[in-house]
Amino acid sequence: MTCSRLTASMLLALTCGTASAFDFRSVGAPAVVLYDAPSARGAKLFIAPRGMPVEVVARYGDWVKVRDADGALAWTEAKGLAARRNVVVKAALARVRAAPDDNAALVMSADKGVLLELLAPASGGWAQVRHRDGIVGYVRAADIWGF
Repeated sequence: MTCSRLTASMLLALTCGTASAFDFRSVGAPAVVLYDAPSARGAKLFIAPRGMPVEVVARYGDWVKVRDADGALAWTEAKGLAARRNVVVKAALARVRAAPDDNAALVMSADKGVLLELLAPASGGWAQVRHRDGIVGYVRAADIWGF
């Protein structure tokens, strides 16, 4: 009896650890429909455009429950998401710099809602990103969502 409780506790701890890890994806198809339930018969809530970042919070067969940058939850088919990571600017203005340092040269500014491709996390709360115009730089992680 004690052994089975210990095993169950260990499995629960492992499951909770996995569930707390962030699983961000981006819409890979030209667009995906977000539903209120894991079924095409559910109510259509929103059409998510290509590149929109989402956080996968649950899986149910071929369906995933996702959270968007505003915190809204919805369901979509997993096949419509891509592993390529995009982030969205959540600050009123994000400064993209040449290096992960507040004193580095400014390479561009991005308004709230601008999509950026996540290239790599950097140390000290920075992320390396690329704009669709090809501009590459570093942005503070606090200024973006999807990281």
